[in-house]
Amino acid sequence: MKKNLAHPEAPAKSSRRAVSSRNHPPVVTVSGLVVERDAPILNSIDWSVARGEHWAILGANGSGKTSLLSTLTGYMPLTGGEISVLGETYGQSDWRELRKRVGITSSAILNLMEGHETALSAVISGRHAMLGMWGDVGAGERAEALRILRQIEAAHLRDRPWRFLSQGERQRVLIGRALMARPELLILDEPCAGLDPVAREHFVQFLERLASRRGAPTLLLVTHHVEEIMPAFSHVLVLAAGRVLAQGPKPRVLTSATLSRAFGAPVKMRLRAGRYSLVVRPSSRVVI
Repeated sequence: MKKNLAHPEAPAKSSRRAVSSRNHPPVVTVSGLVVERDAPILNSIDWSVARGEHWAILGANGSGKTSLLSTLTGYMPLTGGEISVLGETYGQSDWRELRKRVGITSSAILNLMEGHETALSAVISGRHAMLGMWGDVGAGERAEALRILRQIEAAHLRDRPWRFLSQGERQRVLIGRALMARPELLILDEPCAGLDPVAREHFVQFLERLASRRGAPTLLLVTHHVEEIMPAFSHVLVLAAGRVLAQGPKPRVLTSATLSRAFGAPVKMRLRAGRYSLVVRPSSRVVI
C-alpha cells in the first residue's frame, strides 16, 4: 500500500483532450483507499464506476460516505491507496483543474449562497466556480444559464431571489449551477436532506429525468434512504464503519440482509414498480 502521496495540486501530466482519447477509462477508480486521522475513517476501499453507470452511495451515519466524496474531490488527503477520477490520478494531476470537470451539490454550498442572488445568477456563477456574481455577464453565458434553468425545470424561478426559494427549488438551482460547468461527473451529497415527503418525491422524480437524458453526466448520489434511489441508478455502494459492505448492480445489493447489516437493525426491503422501500422490524440490533 502506498503512503504519503504527493500533493493533489501537483502539475498535470495530461490535458483534457488526452484524457478523452484513452478509450473511455472508468469515471472513478478507487484502490486500497485508506484515510486516517486520529482513528481510521476509510479502510481498504476498492471501487470502480464505469461510463454509463449511475451510483447511489448508501450507509448509516458515520459510515464514511461524505469522507469518500471528500477524497474524490481532493479536499481530504489520502493516507494510503490510489484514486483516479476521469482518467486523472491523485498525486499526479492538478486536482484544481479536475474539479472543473466535476459538479457537486452539498449543504455547504447551499448555506453559502447570498439571499439576494437570483436563481439565474446562481446558475451563471457555476461557470466561474464562484459564489456570488460580480462583473459583466456575457450574452452567451446568460443564454446557457437560461437553457439550463429550462433543463432543470426551473425557468420560472430565473428572477426569484435565493431567500425566497424553497429547499427543493434551491437544490434544483444548485444542480443547475453544477451543470453550468458541463461536468462529466455530478456528485449529489444528500440533496433531499430537509425536504418534506412531497418535495422529496418531486425532487427524486426530477433526478430520474435528469439521469435519463442523453449526455447526462455520471451521477453519484449519497443518501441514507433507499426510497431516493430511482430506477435510473444502476449500481449501489454500501458502506459500514468505513469499509465496503457491498457493491454492484442495484438488485444484487439492495437486499434485506445487506441493509440489516448496514444499519445495524433487522429491516425488510420491498420493491414495487422499480422503487425500493425499507421497513424496520421491531427486534434486537444486529451486530456487524
